Amino acid sequence: MRLASYLSVVFLFIGFALEAQTVLQLRDQASGAPIPLALVRLGEVRLVTDEQGQVEVPEAVAVAGQEGQVQHLSFAPFRFRLAAEQLGTQVELALAPLSQSLEQVTVQGFDSPRELREQAGAISRISEAEWKRFDETSLRAPFNTQPGIRVEERAPGSLRVSIRGSALRSPFGVRNTKIYWNDIPLTAPDGTTDLNLLDIANVADTEVIRGPAGSIYGAGNGGVINFRPRGEVQEDLIEAAYQVGSFGMQRYRLGVEQKIGETSLRASYVRQSADGYREHSALDRQVLQLQAILPKQQTGQLSLHLLYSDLDYQIPGALNAEQVAANRRQARPGSVEQNSSIQQQSLFASAVHEVRWGADEGWANTTSFYVGTKEFENPFILDYKRETAFFYGGRSTFSLDTEWLGRPLRLVAGGEYQYGLTAALNFGNVNGVADTVRFADDLRTVQGFLFQQAEWQLDERFLLTFGASQNFTTFGIDRSIDAAGGPTGALERRFNPVLVPRVALAYTGPRARMWHASVSSGFSPPTIAEVRTNEGSINEELEAERGINYELGHRGTYAGIEIDATAFLFFLSETITTFTNEQGVVLFRNAGATRQRGIEISARKALYSSSSTWLSQLSTGLAYTGHFFNFADFESGGNDFSGNQLTGVAPHTLVATLDVRSRPGFYLNFTHQYVDALPLNDANTVFQDSFHLMTFRLGWQRLLRSGMVLEVFGGMDNVLDAEFSLGNDLNAFGGRFFQPAPGRNVFAGLKLGLR
Repeated sequence: MRLASYLSVVFLFIGFALEAQTVLQLRDQASGAPIPLALVRLGEVRLVTDEQGQVEVPEAVAVAGQEGQVQHLSFAPFRFRLAAEQLGTQVELALAPLSQSLEQVTVQGFDSPRELREQAGAISRISEAEWKRFDETSLRAPFNTQPGIRVEERAPGSLRVSIRGSALRSPFGVRNTKIYWNDIPLTAPDGTTDLNLLDIANVADTEVIRGPAGSIYGAGNGGVINFRPRGEVQEDLIEAAYQVGSFGMQRYRLGVEQKIGETSLRASYVRQSADGYREHSALDRQVLQLQAILPKQQTGQLSLHLLYSDLDYQIPGALNAEQVAANRRQARPGSVEQNSSIQQQSLFASAVHEVRWGADEGWANTTSFYVGTKEFENPFILDYKRETAFFYGGRSTFSLDTEWLGRPLRLVAGGEYQYGLTAALNFGNVNGVADTVRFADDLRTVQGFLFQQAEWQLDERFLLTFGASQNFTTFGIDRSIDAAGGPTGALERRFNPVLVPRVALAYTGPRARMWHASVSSGFSPPTIAEVRTNEGSINEELEAERGINYELGHRGTYAGIEIDATAFLFFLSETITTFTNEQGVVLFRNAGATRQRGIEISARKALYSSSSTWLSQLSTGLAYTGHFFNFADFESGGNDFSGNQLTGVAPHTLVATLDVRSRPGFYLNFTHQYVDALPLNDANTVFQDSFHLMTFRLGWQRLLRSGMVLEVFGGMDNVLDAEFSLGNDLNAFGGRFFQPAPGRNVFAGLKLGLR
C-alpha cells in the first residue's frame, strides 16, 4: 500500500512537470503548416524545431519577459516575448513566408497602404528575394521579369528605364519616370535620375506604378518606382559576399547591422569591377550606405540615410550593322582614342520623420528632406563635359483615416519641392583630355507640386478614389561663355501650373476577386538636357508632353493561379522623341501625337509547398506584355510617320520563371525571356530582331545552428548565346543603332552571414 502511494506521488509529479513544460509551436502564417528546422534563440540558448515544428524551452530561459528570435531561410525573421500566462503552455508562433500571395502583400501604391489585390492601379512589386534570383550585379534583370517594364543596359553601368515605352526620349539615363528611394525623391529636379547610383544591396522591396501617377507623384508619364531599403534591424548581423564572373567581373560586399537598445544601425559597402564584354566597356563602382533608425517617441520616429557612390565606366558606343557583323565586341571608332567614358561621384543624405497622433492614431505625417551633390565628367567622341551639381528638396504627406456617412474615408494631402543648381562646362576633346572651353552655363531648376487625394469605401465592395496635383516647373540657363560667338546671358523657361487629376473605382467581388478602372492625366515637361544639347544649342520650342490614360484591371485567384491583368489606352500629345544629326549629337523634337494600347498580364502559381519533404517549394510565373503603340499624327522632314509603330517598343514580350527550393537548402532560379522585333527608327525601316534570353542561378543556402548563414551559388546568363542589344540608339545617324550585349557568360559567388 505504501509503495503504491509513493508511485502515485511520482507519477503525479511527472505529469505536473510535463504539463508545466513550455513548448513553442512554429507555423506557416499562410498555410498553418508546422515549420521544422527553424533556429530559435532565447538569450544565449539556441534551439532547433523538430519535424512537428516544436521545441521545448529549457527551464532556465522559460521566464516571463524572456525575449526570443526565430530564423528560417524561407520566412521573415520573427521576434517574440514570453508572457507570464504562456509559461507551462504551448505557445503558437506564426511566421510570414518570404514569398507571399496577393492576399498577403501590402503595398503603398498611390500613397494608400493596402493589400495589393485591393489597389486600384497597375502596380508591380519586386521582393528582396526576387532581386536575388540573378547575379546581383545590376538592377536590370529583376525589373525585366515584370509586365510593362523594361530596363536596358547599353553599357555596364548605363541604365535606361522604360515603363510603357517611356524611354522613347531617353538616349541614356532615366527620364519621364519618377523614382523614389525610401520615400525620398531620387529623381533630380531637372527630371533625370542617376539609377546607377544604387546597388542591389541598397534595395529590399520595390514597387512600380505603371502609367501616369501625377495625382500623387507629380510630373512623368511613364510611372513611378519606389525603392525601399531594409527597415528596422531585427538582430545583429555581419555579412560578407564575393562574386566572380566572365569578362573579369568581380564584386564584393561587406555589411553590418546592429541593434543598440531601440536604435537600428546599418552599414553596407559594395565594390564591383569588370573588364566588359566589348572593347572599352570596363566598369568600376563603389557604393557606401549608412542608415540609422532612431527609437520611436511620442513625437514620432526619425531615420537618417547616407548614400555615396563613386562610378567610373567606359562607353564603347553604338555600331552599325556592318560593324556588328565584322566584330560585335569592337568599340565605335573614336571611342577608345577619345576615352569616351563617365566618372561620377555622388553624395546623397536624407532624413525621414514619421508620426501618428489623434484618436486611434487616425492622423499621420511623413516628412522627408534630402541634400546632395554630384561631380560629373564625361569625355565623349565629340566633346568633353564637366559638371558640378548641388540639389536639395523635400516631401511631406499628411493623411487622416476617418469616416464619412458611416463609411471609411482616407484623406491625403501634401507637397513636394526640389531645387537644383549645376555649373556646366563643355570643352573640346583632344585624345581624351579637355581642351578649350566651348561654352559654359549655370543651370537652375525648380520643381514642385501640391497633391490631394480622397479614398471613400462606398460599401464592402466599392472603393472610390479621387486625386489631383498642381505642378509647376521652372528652369534657367545662364550662359557666360560661347566660343562660337553665340549669344550669352540668362534664359528662363516657365511651365504654367498644370492640374493633373485621377479618378479610380475598385470593386471586390466574391472570392476576393477584384476589378479596377481609372482615368488619369499625365504631364511631363522637357528636361534641361533635352533643351540644352551637347553641341551648345538651346531649343526653346520644345513643349511639355501631355497625356490621358484609360485603364481597366483585374486581380484574382483561379485554381490556385494568381492573375493580375491590366488593359490600357493612353493618348499622348506633343510626344518628345530623339534624332541624331550628322555630327552624332542627340537632339529632341515634339512628334505630334501617339496612341498607345496595351495589355499586361502576370500569373503565378505555387505548384508545391511543404516544410517536411525534401522538395520544399516549387513555383512558376508568367508575365506577358502586349504594347501596340503607334504614331497617331507625326510629320517630320517632309515624311509622314503617322500609323508607324512607336520607336523602340516591342509589341510582344513574354517572361517565364521557375523557382525550386529544397529542404537541405539547394535552390534553382530559371528565367526565359522572349522579346519581339522592335523598330529602331521612326520610319520603321530598321528593326532589332526578336530574341530569346535564358538565365539560371543554382545554389545552396543553409542556416547553421551557430546562427551563421552560408550560401554558395553559380549560374549562367544568355544560355543560348543569343545575339541582341540590351539597349539600342534610336533614330541614329549613320546606321549606328546597335549596342551588342554579352554572349554566354557565367558567374559564381559565396556569401557568409553571422547573426
